Amino acid sequence: MTDARATAPPPAAKSEAARLVRVAFPAPLPAGRAPGGDVPGPSAEHVALVTIDRADQLNALSFALLRQLAAALEALDADEACHCIVLTGAGDRAFAAGADIHELAGQTPASLLRGDEFTAWDRIARIRTPIVAAVRGYALGGGCELAMSCDIIVAGDDAQFGQPEIRIGVMPGAGGTQRLTRAVGKAKAMEAILTGRTIPAREAERIGLITTVVPAEDTLGAALELAARIAALPPLAVRAAKDAIRSASELPLAAGLELERRNFFALFGTEDQREGMAAFDEKRPPTWTGR
Repeated sequence: MTDARATAPPPAAKSEAARLVRVAFPAPLPAGRAPGGDVPGPSAEHVALVTIDRADQLNALSFALLRQLAAALEALDADEACHCIVLTGAGDRAFAAGADIHELAGQTPASLLRGDEFTAWDRIARIRTPIVAAVRGYALGGGCELAMSCDIIVAGDDAQFGQPEIRIGVMPGAGGTQRLTRAVGKAKAMEAILTGRTIPAREAERIGLITTVVPAEDTLGAALELAARIAALPPLAVRAAKDAIRSASELPLAAGLELERRNFFALFGTEDQREGMAAFDEKRPPTWTGR
């Protein structure tokens, strides 16, 4: 999950208490939209905005930052009021330009195993609440792996993706070889990882790595708008659908179909299922309770 771009001189030592991740919950409304606009106003109350706040280092992913990010996402995931999360990077130069190379350079196989810092990536992957990545600038190495750990990627037309670890003598280590291959196929993943080249936003959209490309200045607003649309829907059904979709890349077809059916059946024990079908029959908007 390394990246040669994240090699600015290390900042002065900071304590673990230094905040490297900011959380706004509820998130600010998308630019230009007032409450009660195209997306029902209350939905914005159920969206959280999480910002990687290390812009002076191009939001490089230090171990401390990853621990804080995992903890912030877990706290939101446990909050019933949070129905969708937008994840972005501070500034407009980078979503996250990679791992903190200065922190990684002196590691050994033993220190990496002993430190167990990579478990933060597993914690992030277990988040049940949908996560929309809002990507501007560099999403390289660990930054690309983090974006791929999200469920939807909204990219500005200035975004650049890639796994350049090969250029500094290593390889992706936080999911790049697995998630990129699942997203774009073996041939494209091989070429991208073995050359370490960057992938412009438009190409990333064309090959299926990201969801959509928008003008750079509209990136965060578009991601918040999309998150508000998701948050306006029944949260238990949304989580169940996310669970089934994400399992599709990990399970054989028969097992995936079994999981899908199990999740589908389980939703018939919820108040939201009864409300949704009653509202459809009565030709009125549903009122979701998340139960």
